[in-house]
Amino acid sequence: MGELFGTLSDGTPVHRWTLERGGVRVRVLSYGGIVQSAEVPDREGHAADVVLGFPSVEGYVDHPGPYLGALVGRYANRIAGGRFPLDGRTYALARNNGPNSLHGGDRGFDRYVWDAEPVEHGVRLSRVSPHGEEGFPGRLEVSATYTLQESGALRIAYEAVTDAPTVVNLTNHSYFNLGGSGHAGGHELRLAASRYTPVDEGLIPVGEPVDVTDSRFDFRVSRKVGSGYDHNYVLDKGVTAEAEEVAELYDPASGRVLTVATTEPGIQLYTADHLGAPFAPGDGIALETQHFPDSPNRPDFPTTRLEPGEVYRSATVYGFGTR
Repeated sequence: MGELFGTLSDGTPVHRWTLERGGVRVRVLSYGGIVQSAEVPDREGHAADVVLGFPSVEGYVDHPGPYLGALVGRYANRIAGGRFPLDGRTYALARNNGPNSLHGGDRGFDRYVWDAEPVEHGVRLSRVSPHGEEGFPGRLEVSATYTLQESGALRIAYEAVTDAPTVVNLTNHSYFNLGGSGHAGGHELRLAASRYTPVDEGLIPVGEPVDVTDSRFDFRVSRKVGSGYDHNYVLDKGVTAEAEEVAELYDPASGRVLTVATTEPGIQLYTADHLGAPFAPGDGIALETQHFPDSPNRPDFPTTRLEPGEVYRSATVYGFGTR
């Protein structure tokens, strides 16, 4: 059993699980599947927390908008107009981001207390999302298993099954600051992505994916991140059965390195330009592994459809090191 971290206003307890291995300490909450912290040594061996988080459950309840460290679902990212067609029927979702649906709606997976059970070197969180929750069809049984590998890498493996056709797109929304504090715009980023999806003013993909060559979106060779990004990158590898490395984030000052490996076909780079108090814009960088935004309305994108009898599986590994 994890330690008691706090209680919600209705008395529901929230537990925290501490995972330690390979010189890394990660804390995970039963509330929202949140990665509260990740303590990682720098090149001199001094540990610092490299994930933005709050010291109490009240912080997460009072500031849900940034989705700090959260498990996001049923559908990570945006669905245009809060609507999508499926088998001849149009499903209406909560429009919680202007005219669009974002990260599961008004009360997504990040705002529930999940059932938790220990597994070797980790914790497994699970819940049942009933048919019609936030407008999505089908009763969805979903789990997320957080484990620390021998190297100290954090692996998050998602599974889900449904009793009716539906759409699913899950991610983790941690903001990384490898320096442990301050502005993260000086970090250097490499992405194995030759294309990205251009967006309209509502951050909905428009047109076809575009080549990053000779543009500010080209991170195929590691360079300073800067600011002004909230875009989905089309990973060159596509959907894969096993997690493959697609990104590296490096902080020259501390020497810390974050690698991201995933089975997913896309990754959302968000430089947190709109992050509010108690944090400041640019204090962290989110690398959200995912299927593409608005895929239920885009048959040309990799499908997010899940059928009864199928098992949704997705895995992402966050590796930590120094140089």
